[in-house]
Amino acid sequence: MRETYEVYDIGGIMALNNKLQITDSVELARVEEKISKKKAVELFQSGYLDSLEAGKYNALAQIHRYLFEDIYEFAGVIRDVNIAKGNFRFAPVMYLKASLEHIESMPQSSFDEIIEKYVEMNIAHPFREGNGRSTRIWLDLILKKELGKVVNWSEVDKSDYFLAMERSPIKDIEIKHLLKEALTDKVNDREIYMKGIDTSYYYEGYTVYKTEDL
Repeated sequence: MRETYEVYDIGGIMALNNKLQITDSVELARVEEKISKKKAVELFQSGYLDSLEAGKYNALAQIHRYLFEDIYEFAGVIRDVNIAKGNFRFAPVMYLKASLEHIESMPQSSFDEIIEKYVEMNIAHPFREGNGRSTRIWLDLILKKELGKVVNWSEVDKSDYFLAMERSPIKDIEIKHLLKEALTDKVNDREIYMKGIDTSYYYEGYTVYKTEDL
């Protein structure tokens, strides 16, 4: 049986089913940004983020749930639909659980290993929405635990990042170089984290609110 794919985009006409019963995609994006950014701040300030097991799929699921549980029923839940973005198809549902098990078992003791793990998780794209924002937080959690570093995302250009990520399934040298240049040892710095969240959301087209104002 041939796999069928649902193509989605943040700027699409149809709004995702949500707990808030919002049917307009632009309004949903605005409300989602406000609520989930505020939760991202709480995730850091509460210390909950540091309690998660770095590198595990469950840690990513808990990050995703924390950010989006007030908005989507599928927060923290593995997707049950096939998805694509542009011309790229993410891991098919039928192989997704096996893929996540493989990713969880990947080593993470060096920078290269950690980025390779991150690239594979991006290919998996385990959730219906919010993968990029959740997985960048997940990446920093691994880097913090293993290397005592995090990415200063405000130093990573959006276009450069997306081009590098698009190529990463075939050749990951670009994304490794880009993120390595932006590493900082200010792992508990509130400003670095806040700017990182704003940049992460900016990558995905969310620019209405600043974390410092929430």
